[in-house]
This record gives sequence, structure tokens and C-alpha cells, in this order.
Amino acid sequence: MRFDERFLDEIKSRLRPSDVIGKTVKLRRQGREYVGLSPFTKEKTPSFYVNDDKGQFFDFSSGKTGDIISFLQEAERLTFVEAVERLAAEAGVPLPAVDPRAAEHEKVRQGLSEWLELAAQWFEAELRRPSGRDARAYLERRGLPEKDWARFRLGFSPSGRTALKDYLIAKGARPGELVETGLLIAPEEGGAPYDRFRDRIIFPIGDARGRIVSFGGRAMDPQARAKYLNGPETSVFHKGHQLYGLSEARKIIAAAPADEHPPLVVVEGYMDVIACQRGGIPAVAAMGTALGEEQLEMLWRHHAEPTLCFDGDRVMAPEHLQLLLAQRRAHGRHCRDAA
Repeated sequence: MRFDERFLDEIKSRLRPSDVIGKTVKLRRQGREYVGLSPFTKEKTPSFYVNDDKGQFFDFSSGKTGDIISFLQEAERLTFVEAVERLAAEAGVPLPAVDPRAAEHEKVRQGLSEWLELAAQWFEAELRRPSGRDARAYLERRGLPEKDWARFRLGFSPSGRTALKDYLIAKGARPGELVETGLLIAPEEGGAPYDRFRDRIIFPIGDARGRIVSFGGRAMDPQARAKYLNGPETSVFHKGHQLYGLSEARKIIAAAPADEHPPLVVVEGYMDVIACQRGGIPAVAAMGTALGEEQLEMLWRHHAEPTLCFDGDRVMAPEHLQLLLAQRRAHGRHCRDAA
């Protein structure tokens, strides 16, 4: 079963994390937070914090962080669906009706997600192989050291026409599935599909929960037609419904001290997001597209007043975005302009 963000937000709005987590962890109040011993490690000094205002827990001893759903998944080894069903019952929120077609779509989506995750792992490994030497040098020149590559799951796609395709088919994938994920291109004139990303540094694109839904690639060849290439619209990836870096930005916001309220900043591209997040600033990007209505709603679900910080040589907000912002201001929603 698939749950939309509004349904999940409704559950979270009715349950205090300290109440849910307090059934498993003995918590005591400390200022605006609750503290207790980590349920994930053996410790004698409490380093596990719960913040009801942010709706998050953070465990300094294990590095785990998340909301009440991810807590149940980690602490009780529940699946995502099992955790949501339990919390929905506790919150008194009825589950959405099961749609057979939606269930079948979710089954297909799950299968595609598994190939996307396997592709991400392959790209990561390729970055560290001999073929990724120039890509590694580029990242180093951009001030992005190896110790940070894993955090952002950076990878590399070699120049071979079917390198990724061959690897995934050997793992059991069908070409049609890989075309549907956007990893392969099926020629319009017919012929065998081939890898979409070739000779590019790879930036995995995750959804709000960190699940890989697509990829972006930065060309290593300065003569490439497109310096940056994003995956196409697919059944699991809709550009207007995603913000690059959102999952990591949520972690940064959740880890902030209770008396601090970091901004949620919207920047231009992948490297801008990574630079901000390495500096402890929660940032996201719209992946080359103008901010749309759904993306604005996502921003406001995570921050009361997001900050727009675009390059100086670009119009801060196109006409349609200015109209959207004006409409939202009438309902008390605002964005800050960092220009």
C-alpha cells in the first residue's frame, strides 16, 4: 500500500513523538526536548533525544535520526507499511481504501525501485575504480573530498554504451524495466536500448524518505551537448514532485538544537546543495526546473518560511512562480528572498 505525504502528515500531527517513543525508551524532560538511553546501542550516558516540536528523534550514539515511522522501523523491525498502519490506528486515522490497480502499480514501483537502488550502488563502486579517476579528480578540485562521497552517494557512469545495462541484466533485470526506470534509452527507430548516463558524475535523486527515484549526471566531456542531464519522467520520478537533497536537509533540521531554527534554503543545483549541506545548512534544489506548486507545498510542509537563493545572473522567480507566491501570501504562507 502506498501512502501520500498528506496522509502521513495527518498521522504525525496527531501523535507526539515523545508519547510514541516513550513506550519503548524511558524519557525524561530536558528543556524543550526529551532525553534517554539509546535503544540502538549500549550506553550509560543518555545521548538519545526526542523533539516534539520538530517531530524527530536523534541518537548521537548510533547516528540514527528520523520520525516516529522510522523509529518503529528501526526499533521494532517493522516494515514501513506495518509502522504506518500501527500509528494510524493509534492516531485514529482511517487507512485509505485499497485500490487493486494502485496495489499493482505499487508492486511494479517497488520492483523498479530495487533496480534504481542497485544502479546507485554500481555507480558508487565505479567512481572508485580506475575508470572513475578523472571524475575523482574533478570532485577533489571542487573541494569535495572522498570522505563525503558516501554521504551523498556520488557515483560515476563509465563511457561504455551498455556497461550498466549489462550489469543489471546479469542481475536479472529485463531491458523494458530498465527503460521504465529511465536508466536506459530505447531508440525511437528501434534497436537495443542503451545506457542513458555515460561518462558522467552521478548524483542520485531521492524522495523525501531517501529512496532513489532517479539520477542526475554531470558530463566529464566539456564538448558534451548537455552539461547536466536528469533522468526522464517515469512512474517513480516526477520532477515537479521532487526536491534534490530533501532527505538529507530533513536530517540537518532534525539534528539542530531545540533553540535553533535553521533555514530551509532552495538553491540552483546539485553541487550547491552539497556545498550547503556540508556546511550544516539544510538546502534543496529543483533540478533545473522552475519551482512548481507541489514543490512549494513540500517546502512549506518542512519549514514555515523557506529561503529562495538563486544565482545572481538568473531571474529570482519567473512570472508563474511570482504568481504562486502571491497566492500563497494571501493565505499566510511566505518565502524569503536571499538575493
